[in-house]
Amino acid sequence: MTEHFPSKIGLSQQFDCSYLPDRKEQLLVILDSECYTAARFEALLSLGFRRSGDQIYRPHCPLCSACQSIRVLAKDYVPSRSQLRKYKKIQNSFSVKVSFEEKESYFPLYEKYITLRHSDGTMYPPNRLQYESFLFCRWMPISFIELWHQDQLVAVAVTDTMPNALSAIYTFFDPDFEHLSLGTIMIMAQINLAAAENKEFVYLGYQIDECKKMRYKKQFSPAQQLKDDTWTNI
Repeated sequence: MTEHFPSKIGLSQQFDCSYLPDRKEQLLVILDSECYTAARFEALLSLGFRRSGDQIYRPHCPLCSACQSIRVLAKDYVPSRSQLRKYKKIQNSFSVKVSFEEKESYFPLYEKYITLRHSDGTMYPPNRLQYESFLFCRWMPISFIELWHQDQLVAVAVTDTMPNALSAIYTFFDPDFEHLSLGTIMIMAQINLAAAENKEFVYLGYQIDECKKMRYKKQFSPAQQLKDDTWTNI
């Protein structure tokens, strides 16, 4: 790798892990203000960092290495048979649009999604301050990939936009449509957008094999996984 760790890095306190209830989590946090640009962040993504709100972080848990970064090779992506079946269910009655600014219709959809799907999680109960501080960013260009059913907004994928990559931050959707596997559909939409824009990667965040709800990211291929600071094909 050509990128090196920044000189100014903080280490958080340990706290309960959000994904593995028997574990403690600890984070490296970037403190160097020069890293807070789209181009520098893209280099840090290749080192396993992520963004939450305005903050750049990476897991640094002393007794656990379950979080493994995953990125899809966008221009080489081949949907599986299962993914093609899911896409065919929506292709005639749904449409994908891209916005470069937040819309008022997003928060009610987010609120419904968190309330009905994640009432046992740390983001419940949803509120606008938490929504904005988690998803948005003052220094990063953001694309909002929307899925519409006729004139109804049913899903939004918040996506960071960098010179050679997209990074999937969070997707929320109308639970009334969850039978259509909208999580999968929105990742496919992000990969398709990256390929159309001639970007090489879509970063999907952390694959956690021991957490059932975080295993899905290996379903998109070809892809690479960061292990021991080296990207390997999976």
